[in-house]
Amino acid sequence: MIKVGITGGIGSGKSTVCKIFEVLGIPIYYADDRAKWLMTNKDNVVEGVTQLFGKEAYLEDGALNRAYIASIVFNDQEKLEKLNQIVHPAVWLDGEEWNEENKEAPYTLKEAALLFESGGYQLMDKMICVYAPKEERLKRVMKRDGAKKEEVIARMDKQWDDEKKMELSDFIIHNHGSHSLIRQVIDIHQRIIANE
Repeated sequence: MIKVGITGGIGSGKSTVCKIFEVLGIPIYYADDRAKWLMTNKDNVVEGVTQLFGKEAYLEDGALNRAYIASIVFNDQEKLEKLNQIVHPAVWLDGEEWNEENKEAPYTLKEAALLFESGGYQLMDKMICVYAPKEERLKRVMKRDGAKKEEVIARMDKQWDDEKKMELSDFIIHNHGSHSLIRQVIDIHQRIIANE
């Protein structure tokens, strides 16, 4: 089983690229979505988050109070690290179970925004980085999330720069209109299967 990680800066187009891999029949583990699910459904994670942030961490219906947590961790690096120490191991275990369930596939993809920053890339056999210029990403995220420019830049600043990510990646997908995404994905798909 070949484990492939896929990442890229916010607004780079990871989701679009992943949809192409899905069409090719490759199972994809969306780590950020699973982290959110685990934070409301996995008892030990819920307990850890509640101990760290108090009962206000969850809304009355049991949903995660994301705005409340974000307002704290955005300004408190220590709390952010403690939150990551609760969530990352749970996501890793969940991902391992998921990999076992998908072991018949030629390879699996793990999609995560902070795969390099969290050190998770070291557990992958191959890494794919989706690249798009910063200005383009900024426009996409502002349009997609209805966010202000300053907010998006603050989020971008929490991620590694593209050059550092690309340096550590086995494959780079250019998503800025001048290269066919489908052609790039098929090429990488074939190279992974051939174990290049």
